[in-house]
Amino acid sequence: MNATHTASPARAPGPPGKLLVGNLLDASRRENRLAHFVHVWQTYGDIVRLDLGPLPFFLLTRPDHVHHVLVAHAANYPKGRGYNKLKLFLGDGIFTSEGDLWRRQRRLLQPLFTPQSVGRFESHMRRAIDGLLAEWESAAASGQELDINQEMMKLAMNVISLVMFGFEIGARAREAADAFSAMLRFVSERSVSAIDLPLAIPTAANRRAQAAMDRVNAFMAEIVAERRADPTEHDDLLALLLAVRDPDSGAAMSEEQLRAELLTNFFAGHETTAQALTWMWYLLSLHPGVRAQLEEELARVLGGRAPTLADLPNLTLTRAIIDETLRLYPPVWGYVRQALAADEIDGYHIPAGAMVMVSPFITHRLPTIWPNPEGFDPGRWMSEQGAGRPKHAYFPFGAGPRVCIGNNFALLEMRLMLATAAQRFHLDLQPGFRPVLESVASLRPAGGMPMTLTPRTP
Repeated sequence: MNATHTASPARAPGPPGKLLVGNLLDASRRENRLAHFVHVWQTYGDIVRLDLGPLPFFLLTRPDHVHHVLVAHAANYPKGRGYNKLKLFLGDGIFTSEGDLWRRQRRLLQPLFTPQSVGRFESHMRRAIDGLLAEWESAAASGQELDINQEMMKLAMNVISLVMFGFEIGARAREAADAFSAMLRFVSERSVSAIDLPLAIPTAANRRAQAAMDRVNAFMAEIVAERRADPTEHDDLLALLLAVRDPDSGAAMSEEQLRAELLTNFFAGHETTAQALTWMWYLLSLHPGVRAQLEEELARVLGGRAPTLADLPNLTLTRAIIDETLRLYPPVWGYVRQALAADEIDGYHIPAGAMVMVSPFITHRLPTIWPNPEGFDPGRWMSEQGAGRPKHAYFPFGAGPRVCIGNNFALLEMRLMLATAAQRFHLDLQPGFRPVLESVASLRPAGGMPMTLTPRTP
């Protein structure tokens, strides 16, 4: 079904709100904000209106809604005011910019992130993976329990550090990463706060956020200054960003744009991949039959050796496990946009200025599209099940012109990690542990994911 237009658009259904604050308190009180959106979807249907403060907010759940907002009418639905808070920290990088600036940035950066281009970073990914698995050998021998969420954060941080700067993560970069995580949490909490004070007002929370931003900016400035003073040729993303030129003007990136792109790639790149890998190990632990099938595929295709780029097309179950993980636990669980002009979707009025959200977490669970929507079934990606699936029923990386530029990078890293580690270890969830979803900057397990490692016998 397509988004329809009627002569007299109606008001979308939704929960009643309170005077002045609408539904804002309901959304912000819940331990897991995502649970609130799932609840209103299950209660009110495919389109739900919420009043989260001064502007109406619409939850849209069907694939045709995704197409309408992110693809067909993307020009009417920029990222809007919801990303202005994030822009305070990231600057006008490719994630937060709009209009001509964004188009220029996308044109400059897209060639660096094609499937062919990201292949050049395989050796960096391999180095980080091998280093982590060497640590796991010691942990497995001692029976040590590990927080796999922290382990995947460590891996993703090392990968992005090697890819961007050519060195493994150190204390300086780890401090900057911790500061950035604090910034993201601050922005996320402010987005549902009934009171949104300017950053310049010296509250305790604002002072902590400003201090975190100062640490991150200092780290990036130091890295760029050190590189500019080093005449050695480097094979990393920073070198590529310094060398890239606008095809029309021939101009290099400004210092401000370079900082923004470094921030976006370094921090946004590791957070989401780490969470996806965490949920992948969780699901495999719960489904030993799928894990056994994976091990059979890896033995047949790889025979105990490390995977290469040439092997990846033959690792079909490996890819299906990743796709199914991203269906059930998409790290970016909601994409928020703001309507420039009034619109109408399925006969419901969308006022100018309204905020709208499409949620992969919800759309990926629509029972009309996905048989056994809550079940972990990688086979659905290897059969005819997907033949009639609507476009944009699956969009873990977004859709349309603003689709995630780093999706090929993330998928390569995840496939290499899974195909390497699953040949050497079983990862098993701590008995009785059930993760609690935390939906702040990304979809993560609150308090971590305790697992034990068991070396596999050849």
